[in-house]
Amino acid sequence: MQIPFNKPYMTGKELWYIAQAHANGHLAGDGQFTKQCNAWLETRTGTSKALLTHSCTAALEMAAILADIQPGDEVIMPSYTFVSTANAFVLRGAIPVFVDIRPDTLNIDETRIEAAITEKTKAIVPVHYAGVGCEMDTIMDIAQRHDLLVIEDAAQGVMASYKGRALGSIGHLGCLSFHETKNIISGEGGALLVNDPQLAERAEIIREKGTNRSLFFRGQVDKYTWVDLGSSYLPSELVAAFLWAQMEEADVITQRRIGLWNSYHRWFAASETAGMCRRPIIPAACSHNAHMYYLLLADLETRNQFIARLKLQGISPVFHYVPLHSALLGNVTDEHMAIFLIPNIWRIVWCGCRYGLV
Repeated sequence: MQIPFNKPYMTGKELWYIAQAHANGHLAGDGQFTKQCNAWLETRTGTSKALLTHSCTAALEMAAILADIQPGDEVIMPSYTFVSTANAFVLRGAIPVFVDIRPDTLNIDETRIEAAITEKTKAIVPVHYAGVGCEMDTIMDIAQRHDLLVIEDAAQGVMASYKGRALGSIGHLGCLSFHETKNIISGEGGALLVNDPQLAERAEIIREKGTNRSLFFRGQVDKYTWVDLGSSYLPSELVAAFLWAQMEEADVITQRRIGLWNSYHRWFAASETAGMCRRPIIPAACSHNAHMYYLLLADLETRNQFIARLKLQGISPVFHYVPLHSALLGNVTDEHMAIFLIPNIWRIVWCGCRYGLV
């Protein structure tokens, strides 16, 4: 029997809550389960407003609109990230400016951000890789001095924190994922954390296809109409019902994952000492969520051999992102992309796995 790369965890209540949503007669977005999930996020992260979305990609796209990204604007981000981080801003006509990563956490190197800022820079998008926080104090200080927005890509960061603050709740906006491969899941799903209260009302409008429908349902206007840019970013109530079952057991899920992560960390200690690999590094300021366990190996051949040996034993590890600056960009030309400093991320050889809980 092959051990899969990812095994979605089920609490046992998901189908029951979906049946309840059906019995309630409300299957579209923003029903009772959606409200419960939003409230849970607001309580657990301390954000001003949490809005469930149908994906983290959707949350990033909403953030790009909220940031008033215009064609030609520059947005600073790491190249070592999933394509959605860049796509959300490229769709608005922005230019992603790729900054190299730290060798320890594989997060954006905060010491290189300021030199990448130009008069066209509009936002900084730190990505919390593997649920380990970026150096947010430094990043927020840079943003404040240069009057920039900070949009946290915390897709992997649910239930993780930096200096006691939930990932996604530190910047002006934060984006979470509840994709099947994440710790707390709904199949597909995400959330936008609106940490700047001044952006909250517009965020609701953008999420509701550019209408003030949310204000109408709260009785704040006598009718709703089209007032801004927007799209359909709401998840269905069925998705929210599934997610609520996961949120109820978020602490248990996280602790069990951390237990597994710690086991991996112990098992590979001797291999690291022997120079065969490098294990993940967790800074003292960060409380991680055991989103994944990865190893850095010496070179491509070593990585491929390691993966092949594991597959022979029925284990399915994979390598991770192809850095965006080196990916095949199709119709995206050099005019749509900037690279600050020549990133050395291509030398990173990654091998890792996620784990289901049984």
